[in-house]
Amino acid sequence: MTPRRAGALFKRLAARNPAPATELHYSSPFELLIAVILSAQATDVGVNKATAGLFAVAPTPARMLGLGEQGLKSHIKTIGLFNAKARHIMATCRALIERHGGEVPRERAALEALPGVGRKTANVVMNVAFGAPTMAVDTHIFRVANRTGLAPGRTPLEVERGLLAVIPARYLQHAHHWLILHGRYVCTARKPQCGACPIADLCEWSDKSGYAVPRSRAGRARAGD
Repeated sequence: MTPRRAGALFKRLAARNPAPATELHYSSPFELLIAVILSAQATDVGVNKATAGLFAVAPTPARMLGLGEQGLKSHIKTIGLFNAKARHIMATCRALIERHGGEVPRERAALEALPGVGRKTANVVMNVAFGAPTMAVDTHIFRVANRTGLAPGRTPLEVERGLLAVIPARYLQHAHHWLILHGRYVCTARKPQCGACPIADLCEWSDKSGYAVPRSRAGRARAGD
């Protein structure tokens, strides 16, 4: 997709949601980092339920270490892969204290050096906590980028680079969230809502006609606008 067409696409998404935000609950860069680590192969709703109690008692690396690994597990045991995540979080808390004075670093290399933190997690923290124009490619963004033709790629890194190359600079700050929310609620994996999609005419997916709103429903929808 050309930058001009991508700009038109994001202009529409921005008009519908001028200030998109993560659906993870957090009140500091540290809490965001922990929430994103926990969100791997888990829903934001499930993570928020677990972190509500966890952050109430352990809002800093030192206090989270004070829980101990078993104490941490008692808070996150409803989340998938909680054993491995607990180990990573404990190690990350130690690294934050020993290397960064208990603060979450802003730099990608320092973030990716933390246990349990990969490129996607680093991109989320850099974008949401520190305002960097990064692109964290999760399953939703990977699907939307390929399906729409916005930035086709075989790997998350290919898609990330393609998106950064095609999205106009004025939209980069929020593009990550616009695409996630679009993939989560409109351009879904199994039953995309092409008939209600605000960017359907800009989308290059050849199969979207099969998911169009039937004429009778479309007429009722327009009448109710």
